[in-house]
This record gives sequence, C-alpha cells and structure tokens, in this order.
Amino acid sequence: MPNPTLADIAEKAGVSLATVDRVMNGRSSASKRSQTQVMQAATDLGYQGLRHPTKSRKQPVKLIFALPEGTNAFIHELGQNVTEQARQMPDVTASVVTVPRLNPVALAASIKRLKGKADGVAIVAIDHPAVRDAVKHLIEAKMHVVTIASDLPSLPHLGYIGLDNVQAGRLAGYILGRLLPQKPAKIAAFAGSLSYRGHQEREMGFRQILSEDFPHLHLVEIVDVREDRKEARNRMSALLKTHPDLAGIYNAGGATAGIAEALSGDIVFIAHDATKGNETLLLDGRLDAVIDQNARLQIREALLALTHAARQEDFQMVPPRVQVIFRENLPSE
Repeated sequence: MPNPTLADIAEKAGVSLATVDRVMNGRSSASKRSQTQVMQAATDLGYQGLRHPTKSRKQPVKLIFALPEGTNAFIHELGQNVTEQARQMPDVTASVVTVPRLNPVALAASIKRLKGKADGVAIVAIDHPAVRDAVKHLIEAKMHVVTIASDLPSLPHLGYIGLDNVQAGRLAGYILGRLLPQKPAKIAAFAGSLSYRGHQEREMGFRQILSEDFPHLHLVEIVDVREDRKEARNRMSALLKTHPDLAGIYNAGGATAGIAEALSGDIVFIAHDATKGNETLLLDGRLDAVIDQNARLQIREALLALTHAARQEDFQMVPPRVQVIFRENLPSE
C-alpha cells in the first residue's frame, strides 16, 4: 500500500487508532497481543515509520506445523501462511512438515519423530488412539501443542484453533434448507474424511438442523471420499445415476472440485473454505455458498499462541468466526 497511514494499520490489525498510537510510541499500556497485531499489520502494509520495539533480542523460538499430505487447497493455504507470517516475527522460526493423511499408524509415527525438534507444534490430526498417544508423547516432553481445524479434545494441549464445527454443519444445513423449495426433496452429504473429528462434528450439526427445521429434506447418502478429488467425482457421478432428482449437496471437507466436475442440472451446493478454486466455482454458479474458516487467522493465532507459550507469556487465543461467502461478497484479496 502506498503511504499507509496509522488508520490503515488500525483497520488491518482490527484495533483502535488510539491503540496503534500507543504501540507506535512505545507506551506500555498496549497489551502484548495488540503490540504484535499492530506491528505485523504495519510490516505487511510497508509502513515507513515503523520503529520495531520488538527488535530487542528475545528468546528464539522454533515451531513446526505438521500438515497432511495431499492436494487439499485449504491445507495448502495454511502452509503458505506459515511461511509468510513467520517471516514477520522476530526470533521465530517456523517450518512445515508433511505428514501422512489418513493412515493413523503412519501419522502417529511421524508425530513421534517431532519429539524434541521444536518448542511447539501445530497439528491437523485425525482423532485416533495411536495419534492421541503420539501427541501425548510430545506434551509429556514439554512441547507446546495446538490443533488446527480438527481437535483432539481429550488431550491437555495448549488449545484448538478452528471453527465450531457443529455450528458450521448446522449453518450449512440452514443455508441449504432455505435455498431449496419448501417441499420434499433429496439431498446428500460428502465428508472429506470422517477420520477427522471436525468432519464428524459438521455432519452431526448438519443432521441436527435438518431434523429440527427441515424434516421434508431426505438425506439419501453420506459419502466419505477420503479427501480425494477423483474419488469425489466418481462418487458424485454414481450418486446422480441412483438419484437423478437430487436437489442439494453439502460437502463437509475437501475435494469440492471433484464433486463440482460431476454436477449437472440445478443442484444447490454448499461447501467449505474460500480457496481460489472454490471462488471460481462460486463465480461460475456451480457452488452456491462456502463456509470459510480463515486460514490466515488460524495460522496467526497458532504462531502467537505457541510463541508466547514457549516464552512463558500469557496469551488469549481468538477463535475464527464462522463466515458465509456467496458470489456477491467474495473477498477482494
């Protein structure tokens, strides 16, 4: 941005102009969280008057983000944000390691190998006994752990950063029910993988709202496509042959592009994540709405939470809010 102002910084950081003034002038009344947000926003905007009060040497922190392999566009965005945002944080090193996707034993082995290699780890993990045991090993080794997108709630980890997935599933069902005619109709649901607790919770919320508010919608099938685009396309084609009168689809996980490739006719389609590919599908009308979980915010919260924990500083994580994006309110950047 050419010649950004303090007001521009305040807007990007989500704080008041007075807070920006306090941070820029080194007044201690601004919280550590506000200081971090303001300095990051100022750096991102290229503010020339930046003073960098954080440049005094702090304890170096090493972080690892364990993200599942594959072509999931949202996971790819998470990885990009790790690289971009960590670059703006003094004395913080963050790397991305690729781990097995849906094989719990292989995933657990990969997680155990991270022991002692960093101060903190962020994990997108499936909820399986072997995986829980592996993460427990990291915690017992005094490593700080946060989960992203899908939680492991039984473990005493630092916290979960992601949507309320039951709420997200209910919201998807509500949108689908309101967009469809108020008469009996067939619908189907896809899960990227029910190995992820987050996808299970989305399905649960989806079923709840259908039962409560839209009993005339008949859920004919729930399809687990294991986050595979080709599998999603093939299963969607088969579903349409069995139910040519299908009226609506909810995809709770990845592989949205594969489902869209097989779509025909006027079918209401609700999915997750405002990735570049999904934005294209919104624009050409094959996708009606996406429920976004803000990859940038999730990585920012994970970086800050793990860094503050490593330095034994207090920090309050802010969960992302559920946001619905239609064609008409697509983000401009």
